[in-house]
Amino acid sequence: MKTTLYEIKNEYLELINQVEELEGEITPEIEIKLNINQNELQNKAIAYHSVILSKDAFNMQIDNEIKRLQALKKRNNSLVDNLKNRLIGAIQMFGEFTVGTNTFGLRKSERVEVEDVNQLPKEYKTVKVTEQANKTEIKKALKLGKQIENAYIVQQFNLKIK
Repeated sequence: MKTTLYEIKNEYLELINQVEELEGEITPEIEIKLNINQNELQNKAIAYHSVILSKDAFNMQIDNEIKRLQALKKRNNSLVDNLKNRLIGAIQMFGEFTVGTNTFGLRKSERVEVEDVNQLPKEYKTVKVTEQANKTEIKKALKLGKQIENAYIVQQFNLKIK
C-alpha cells in the first residue's frame, strides 16, 4: 500500500477520534488498524531515512568536488598571474612588441594604498555601522524571565536519527 506520512498521520488521528468517541475503548478492529498504521509509519520512516542518508552522502560529494574545483581555480589563477608578471617583465626590459595580430605593451594605471585608515582625516573616511542582535544574551535574558520587545524564543524540532 503506497501511503504518505500525511495520510498515515490523518488515518491515525481518525483512529484516535474513534477511540475518544468510544470513551477510550479500543475495539479489535481499531487495534488492528492501529498496528497497521504503526507498521506503515515505521516502513515510511525507514524509507525517508534511506533517502536522507543518500542525499547527505551526495551533498558531501558535491562539497568535495567544489573544494577540488576551487583548488584547481586557485592553481590556474596563480599560473595566469605568474605568466602575466613574466610578460610585464619582458616588456619592461625589451619594450612593446608585436607578434602576429597581438601587440604586447603596458598601460599605466593608478591605485590608492592606505597604510592606516585611523590616521586619515575624517573627510577621507567612510564609516559603516551595522547592528546585529546579540542572540546569545537575548536568549539568556528571556530564559531568566525578562521581557524584551520584538524578541522571543521559538521552539524548534530537529530530526535525530540514531
